[in-house]
Amino acid sequence: MKGHLSSPVLWLLLLTIQNIDGAEELRLVNGGSPCAGRVEVKHQDQWGTVCDDDWDMADAGVVCKQLGCGAAVSVHHNAHFGAGSGPIWLDEVACRGTESALWQCRNRGWGVHNCGHGEDAGVTCSGHIALQLVGGDTAYSGRVEVRHDTWATICDAHFDLKAASVICNGLQCGTALSIPGEAHFREGHGPIWTEEFQCVGNESHLFYCPRISHRNQTCSHANDASAICSRHTGFRLVNGSTACSVGVEIQVLGAWGTLCDSRWDLPDANVLCHQLNCGFAESAPGGGYFGRGTGSVWTDTFHCKGTETHLGHCPVTALGASQCSHDNDASVICSGRSESLRLLNGESWCDGRVEISLRGVWSRVLDDQWDMDDASMLCTQLQCGVAAKAFNPPKSEQGTGPVGLRSVHCAGNETRLTLCDNSTSETAQAGIAQDVGVVCSGSRQIRLVNGTGHCAGRVEIYYNGSWGTVCDDSWDLSDSNVICKQLRCGRAINATVSAHYGQGSGQIWLDDVNCSGNESDLWSCPSGGWGQHNCRHKEDAGVLCSEFTDLRLVSDNDCAGRLEVFYNGTWGSVCSNQMSGVTPAIVCKQLNCGDGGQIASDFAYGEGSGPTWMDHVVCSEHSSLWQCPSEPWDPKSCDNRAEETHISCTGKKAKPTQTLFVECPNSTSCTDHEKLRVVGGEDRCSGRVEVWYRGSWGTVCDDSWDMADANVVCKQLGCGSAVSALGEAAFGEGTGPIWVETLNCRGTESSLWDCPAKAWGESNCGHMEDAAVNCSGLTERTESPNTPVKASPSSHQGLHFPGAGSQRRSCPLLPPQLSQDNLSLLHFHFHPAPPRHPLTDSGRVTVPVVVCIILGALLCLVLIILGAQVRSARAQRRGSRRPLDPFSEAVYEEIVYNLMREKQAMFSRPGACLILRVVNLPSSDISTGTCCKLLVPLHLSSVPP
Repeated sequence: MKGHLSSPVLWLLLLTIQNIDGAEELRLVNGGSPCAGRVEVKHQDQWGTVCDDDWDMADAGVVCKQLGCGAAVSVHHNAHFGAGSGPIWLDEVACRGTESALWQCRNRGWGVHNCGHGEDAGVTCSGHIALQLVGGDTAYSGRVEVRHDTWATICDAHFDLKAASVICNGLQCGTALSIPGEAHFREGHGPIWTEEFQCVGNESHLFYCPRISHRNQTCSHANDASAICSRHTGFRLVNGSTACSVGVEIQVLGAWGTLCDSRWDLPDANVLCHQLNCGFAESAPGGGYFGRGTGSVWTDTFHCKGTETHLGHCPVTALGASQCSHDNDASVICSGRSESLRLLNGESWCDGRVEISLRGVWSRVLDDQWDMDDASMLCTQLQCGVAAKAFNPPKSEQGTGPVGLRSVHCAGNETRLTLCDNSTSETAQAGIAQDVGVVCSGSRQIRLVNGTGHCAGRVEIYYNGSWGTVCDDSWDLSDSNVICKQLRCGRAINATVSAHYGQGSGQIWLDDVNCSGNESDLWSCPSGGWGQHNCRHKEDAGVLCSEFTDLRLVSDNDCAGRLEVFYNGTWGSVCSNQMSGVTPAIVCKQLNCGDGGQIASDFAYGEGSGPTWMDHVVCSEHSSLWQCPSEPWDPKSCDNRAEETHISCTGKKAKPTQTLFVECPNSTSCTDHEKLRVVGGEDRCSGRVEVWYRGSWGTVCDDSWDMADANVVCKQLGCGSAVSALGEAAFGEGTGPIWVETLNCRGTESSLWDCPAKAWGESNCGHMEDAAVNCSGLTERTESPNTPVKASPSSHQGLHFPGAGSQRRSCPLLPPQLSQDNLSLLHFHFHPAPPRHPLTDSGRVTVPVVVCIILGALLCLVLIILGAQVRSARAQRRGSRRPLDPFSEAVYEEIVYNLMREKQAMFSRPGACLILRVVNLPSSDISTGTCCKLLVPLHLSSVPP
């Protein structure tokens, strides 16, 4: 009938309507980019997954084409990108490859399936751009790497904060805080990305940013770009009496909530006050001080030093944290926005260069006569205790911003720095150009280093502006308990001695510590006093605390096995209940076992025997296991052993490609030997002296630089003894900071860091005063320094000199008629070899060697002439004199020789020239052989009377 539709046309129209209204969107989830992940379709306003039955490359090709992601690279089954949730919309999809949308392919119909979410399908397309941050201090910082076919780094010249913001957001790491360049997190390997991302900053992924090719770039891995993300997407202060004295709220993935006060402390609060331009933290009250908040209570623990500029820069942990209610909301009371003070470039918020905020602008404080009265007032205002030190920072740490105050003179009774006599004029007293700094007593800190976490390692204390260690004399669990409590690391499991975590450097601040265990900090315990000790760094004390954590897979394979964590001194299992699908991949990546992994369902790695430490671990993309929320620590978290987690990783643990020395000096495991070098000489045992300190190489000033200092350097480098101690940039001027001056080594120290010196980093020298050293060479086994130089006991016909290896060389210096018995002591004149200098023409003999050869030849000539004259004189007197005893014809000067310690050190140097003074030697006893071996290296310590 006219105007009516036939049945086939009606069904086609209904199908079209269903396709238009029902399947509105397609996306890929949990793959790290819009072009890889679990396939999800939106139907009837609800997202759901696709079953992997009959899932192949033709189906994947339609998905990639529909999303504008190029061609399909691979298909994935068995919830490779994690199990989804909600309905399973499609099953047994069979595409020809020509369809424009996935739901146009033949399938069983919407919602018809026989699958579970363990069979969710996945796809990787050619347009997939994966992102990662590598080598950072946290999971939210590191070197930026992009993968299309292989991982590549990005040149820092083609990288900006907008691109970093997109990366941080794409990795669910909050906002971008900074983009340090110049391989801040060490140099990468492999290719360098040849395109520049021109992002606006609000894109959901780097894939959506326009790109410009830079194929002719001259970038190297020394210019690798990095990013530091916040993880938390927002911070704010609410419900307080003032804008800077309020409760703390943080935003994670768009959701605001309060912060639990269980681990909230003054260093954390101080960072937040600075971040929000509210001055410094006066206190960090808990217990819902400003009332109960609303929403979630985040249990994240911040581990701030107090010097960070943003809470996002602080390491964060969440695994095993106790549940918290709004009765325990954290708060902060800041000093306020008017006349705020801060200290920069220090190790805590109570030491460093002084800056003041006037009218909302941070400005420098300059004073050439800054003293303890001024510093004391400032420490009081900052609530940092009393002043321990007032100083002017070195040139390398001077500020560059506007000047707020000049020429500050405090009487001692002021409450604020601006109440002291000062000048705020930019033009007044323009000659005053030195920034001021202070070390307050509140800057004392303690840390554990060289362990794999912040709750285990060698004990180090920050005191009077420098880090130092603690001696292990009488070191026990009571002492260690104070440290663990002070660091919020639980209780002490072990008190280690004998530099168990490696030898430290610098000062040894405390010895004979004797804590009761109730003290709030280690320096409150009885001890021998600051800097008073009779120890060396081989006696450095260490601690293992109960909150120390570690991770492993237990089996005969490093990259597959039962997942265990170390806590409270014991290894225990992890339960798999409600574990998120990305957790295995995070574990594998953390263990350097590849980028992927899955939960093994056959429990092939056996049951554990220890505690089952945790359950309900819920990780997010690109975090480490320690940042994943979970149930609190409980040794009986699993109902039975069948709930233990077994993981199989896709990769194998790579063998280290770098030695510890190559990674040094950045690694905390480095020794003093690896933080010292000589540069610009002919070999590794001569050159300008440079030391690694505060993250960079710097030089040593030649003020009071002498042989004792040089000897310590040579010995520390394994280069024998010092030949010369040079100054005035003898091997060229260095660059960077001049870290130390006025060294006063005794010469017996094992490390330059053990020598008394002016405080490191406070040098006023220029690089024209860089110190240098010439060492004798590689340390090798030589004759004992106590071996006397004497005639051969067997023949009495020669002196023996230590030579190369174990050989001994003889020279017939003595006439045969002399014996050991009547030889008392020869008169020797020793002249040390001239110091080595840098070669000016590689491969040529050096000037000192030529000089020694010439002097030796001249000596032989003089002896021959002298012998001829003596022979002539004897012939003239032979008729008038009767023969004398043969021994009376050869008179050797006998001297009383007291060997001094300093001379002994000089004589022991290889390369010394020996000159023998001979008097009235019969000419018959003189020959050119007398001069042989005079230039052989000689080691002399003492000669028997």
